[in-house]
Amino acid sequence: MSIIGWSGVVFCTLAYLFLSMKLIRSDSFSFQALNILGGLCLAITALNTNDLPNAVANVLWMSIGLYALSKQFSKQEQKQP
Repeated sequence: MSIIGWSGVVFCTLAYLFLSMKLIRSDSFSFQALNILGGLCLAITALNTNDLPNAVANVLWMSIGLYALSKQFSKQEQKQP
């Protein structure tokens, strides 16, 4: 379980680092995927330890990423003939 938690920390931190270094954009699949994976890992470990506020915060973090990705995919579908 500890590996899952640390993976979540790494994913979320890399997303922010890469964004800050302008290696990725906030509307990129990479940024959203890192945040979704990070939030998922952190939510799992929080639920495992009954840390509900932390679990909810990370589920919300994931949800924002999923929402952003769904908006991106719907825009791409609208552009295709």
